[in-house]
Amino acid sequence: MQNWFFRYKLHHIPFWIGYHLLWMLINVGNLHDAFAYLFLGPLPVKFLGYIVFQALGAYFNLYYLIPRFLYVGAYRTYIALVIVTILVCSALITGGYYLAPYFSGLSFYQMFGRPPSDYPFIFAINALPSTAASMTLAMSVKLGKNWLEAEKKRLTLEKDNLETELKYLKSQINPHFLFNTINSIFVLIHKNPDAASESLASFSDMLRYQLYECNDEEIPLSKELHFVENFIELESLRLNENQTDLQFEINHASAQGICIAPFMLLPFVENAFKHVSKGKGRPHFIRMCLAVKGHQTLEMQIENSRNDAPATAHGIGLKNVERRLNLVYPHRHKLWIATDKQTYQVNLTIDLK
Repeated sequence: MQNWFFRYKLHHIPFWIGYHLLWMLINVGNLHDAFAYLFLGPLPVKFLGYIVFQALGAYFNLYYLIPRFLYVGAYRTYIALVIVTILVCSALITGGYYLAPYFSGLSFYQMFGRPPSDYPFIFAINALPSTAASMTLAMSVKLGKNWLEAEKKRLTLEKDNLETELKYLKSQINPHFLFNTINSIFVLIHKNPDAASESLASFSDMLRYQLYECNDEEIPLSKELHFVENFIELESLRLNENQTDLQFEINHASAQGICIAPFMLLPFVENAFKHVSKGKGRPHFIRMCLAVKGHQTLEMQIENSRNDAPATAHGIGLKNVERRLNLVYPHRHKLWIATDKQTYQVNLTIDLK
């Protein structure tokens, strides 16, 4: 019953009745008097004329003029036709004033307090303003509804595009990480087979995390930090302990109950090891401090040495993570990167509330 009521637009009938009742209430000032004036007196014919002709004018505007002229940019033609529609509807409504005495048995002056020759006054003071207001209201409701629907579609499409882009960016990071990790184990096999076996087990845990535990939009920060620590331990095996100073301070206690987008921190750590691995045969260092401070604000500082080659553009991993930060934490993060011939520094702050 409810679907049938809305399918055939029958809910528009109480809308138009309520609209004209409200219009009369504004003029009379009392709901009882306005209802009696419209429904219990000799004026239903005139009132029916208002409802029918204003509704026809409004629907003609909504379903013909707007799609045919306004939406295609024919603004002058549209405005002219709207004005003509308002004038025609107002003229027809004014004609209802002259039918009302015929059906009621009263004279025109008895019903409206004016002689029949006051057609211009009734047209300009009564019918025209009401018709213009009704068409403006109907057009506002229709355009507002269309705007809301278009905005909802836009936001849905934007969300879908965002999710697609995030998945794409994440898929770019994962193969990069896999390549480096497998390379590390390959190097370790020739140096220390036992350590390589342990590393392979750790790598299996890391791969399980990557494939099965980080597919949600957000994951517990404690898991992400544990993954970063495993990565650091695995990458450390490739470096010469006598030539590389590694200092990592990760505060797990402050990460409890907080979530973060997966693989948001790894590219920065990975980048530090990449710089250090390029300068073999000379002293290097990596220093990292990571903790959650204040109200769920993640702070990470990484500083590492690098070779004395001229500074180059960021690799694909850092470009991806910068893009992800802008997508996932817009206006909620600060990323500062400084580099020269000897050092590379990263300061990252993310509001995880």
